[in-house]
Amino acid sequence: MTRATRLPLHAALVLSLAMPVLSLAMPLGAAAQEQAGSREQPQGQPQEARRSRPEARDNQALPPESVTRHTLQLPGRTLSFTATAGHLTLTDQQGAPQAEIGFVTYTRDDADPATRPVTFAVNGGPGASSAYLHLLAVGPWLLPTDGPAISPSASPALVPNAETWLDFTDLVFVDPPGTGYSRVVGGDPVRERFYSVAGDIDGLAAFVMRWLKEKNRLVSPKFFVGESYGGFRGPLLAQKLQNDQGVGFSGLVLVSPVFDFDWLEQGTAGAPWTYSALLPSLAAAKLSRTGPVSREALRDAEAYASGDYLVDLMRGLQDRAAVDRISRRVAELSGLDPELTRRLAGRVDMRTVQRELRRGSSEVVSAYDTNVAIADPNPASQSSRFDDPVLDAMTAPLSSAIIHHLTDTLNYRADGRYNLLNGSVNGAWRWGGGRSGPENLDELRQALSLDGKMRVLVTHGFTDLVTPYYASQLLLNQLPELGPQPRVTLSVYEGGHMFYSRQASRQAFKADVQRLFDEALQARADNRD
Repeated sequence: MTRATRLPLHAALVLSLAMPVLSLAMPLGAAAQEQAGSREQPQGQPQEARRSRPEARDNQALPPESVTRHTLQLPGRTLSFTATAGHLTLTDQQGAPQAEIGFVTYTRDDADPATRPVTFAVNGGPGASSAYLHLLAVGPWLLPTDGPAISPSASPALVPNAETWLDFTDLVFVDPPGTGYSRVVGGDPVRERFYSVAGDIDGLAAFVMRWLKEKNRLVSPKFFVGESYGGFRGPLLAQKLQNDQGVGFSGLVLVSPVFDFDWLEQGTAGAPWTYSALLPSLAAAKLSRTGPVSREALRDAEAYASGDYLVDLMRGLQDRAAVDRISRRVAELSGLDPELTRRLAGRVDMRTVQRELRRGSSEVVSAYDTNVAIADPNPASQSSRFDDPVLDAMTAPLSSAIIHHLTDTLNYRADGRYNLLNGSVNGAWRWGGGRSGPENLDELRQALSLDGKMRVLVTHGFTDLVTPYYASQLLLNQLPELGPQPRVTLSVYEGGHMFYSRQASRQAFKADVQRLFDEALQARADNRD
């Protein structure tokens, strides 16, 4: 995650302007790190992980791989599984260490690895560890956070996660360099390469291939889940693995993703679609104060957002009649003060919503979930600086929880700082050249076109202002059919950027993911027949 209140949007995403989308890290034992064969790589790209040379280690070397076994009692079943915390070292062509990438895996003890799916989980930022997906949604243990507010002093105690995906897939939580305990060890030029859109994907692709070879899982069905910027990574990683490593994902689960950064960042430049993409989430914020939210309940808001609203936005500020129309309608849909929407000419930005949605009670809402609020620290000021009620409030309990989990439950005792959210990674990120912001729709089209069996599930929360669900809907509408059956699905749940922090949404999310797995595995089986 990143700080929505302090960084530009593209710098903040993976989960959002300030949000997570995440992964975990740890080391491999000496035998497991031996090189299992090499293949030529393009100059400057990391090779598959191999055992690091002793001289590359420092006094705070990451500890050896830790393997522990667990039995968990869950409603209606008992899970017996093995947890592994470790790291893989990526090297250059000469064998010099480049980065140590930490991971945590959970594998069922009663399953055949040849047929058992394995899912790689990554969060976003860039600069966020995978602790969010690990302990709030997918892993076998859960940090409870459901409720109207999140307290930094809340207990970091974990409980069994009844919605864990370990029921139907093994799990690999990955921390990219600079997050968790993962780190760059090759100097500034190497750091610049990893802290970039393309270099990040090169490193993740090398990690995935190495882990699959190391653990003898190349024949297993493979899936990916990424949140926020992690969701942005998904299509890029899928195509990279298809083309460069000889690995194909059967399915992608993209949680609160970004597909095109320009769609979320050009509001101040007058790009009308940014306001259209946000409006249904503003309507959802209003509805959620009095009852449940659904796509059906938002049908009129969605139709207006991509219809008359967009047309009147295009007419511009000099068309007084158009300004009057959209100012009134935006006030009706969002519940904001009509005088405010008139002053803003019907063009409402995220930061304004955070402060104005509950102005009457002197509260500010989270950009990640408008249903979570805190007292405005500067209620009498024209403007106010405030920490995000979700992202910042969650940092303390989640950091404590993941460190304690690694140390106590998984017996992985690393020295140094655990980076839940690393702002230096975000600030140093290189987004590529040219005038346009990065996007991944081309890679998504190519990956789906090349593999007619691949399935994609895109998920969002209704009250997320950082990565609004309707932006994804509008962009996914531009995909061609790519076959006789729809293979890309959008599901939207109660809650915000981390909708999975709500139990009901987490349950619905798991059901949708399991359905995607079933369909992808059936397509895989049909292909063999």
